Amino acid sequence: MHKKYPSKVSYGLLVFIFVIFFAPFIFDLLNNGLGQLVSLVLVVLLFLYGFILHMFFQTGYSVENGQLKIKMGFFSFRSININEIKKISKTSSILSAPAPSFDRIEIRHGDFGSIIISPKDKISFAKDLSELNPEINNNLI
Repeated sequence: MHKKYPSKVSYGLLVFIFVIFFAPFIFDLLNNGLGQLVSLVLVVLLFLYGFILHMFFQTGYSVENGQLKIKMGFFSFRSININEIKKISKTSSILSAPAPSFDRIEIRHGDFGSIIISPKDKISFAKDLSELNPEINNNLI
């Protein structure tokens, strides 16, 4: 089985990050105009925000050869053997994770491993994993 699952993206989170990055400059731009230092900082922040957008929209999960592969932008995480997955459940954890949405699930694997992800179709994703490993304690379906 080879299947890809796109990640769900919280646009509210993207707006929040945008406001945090650029709101402090609004008053400075209105009062002082666009100075050289402000221009440089804005360009750097635009590149950084573009990088964050790339990470958000290029996050995905795939199942290949009994492995769950997780990719976030340019970065790939260590593959998880599907036969080692113990439990899939909803989580409200805000820990940093390859999950660009607040609608997240936690996958417990191995003895102490855990990862938080946000597939767009959580139910289908969990069902497909459970078909490959019927031993998974699937709290989503």
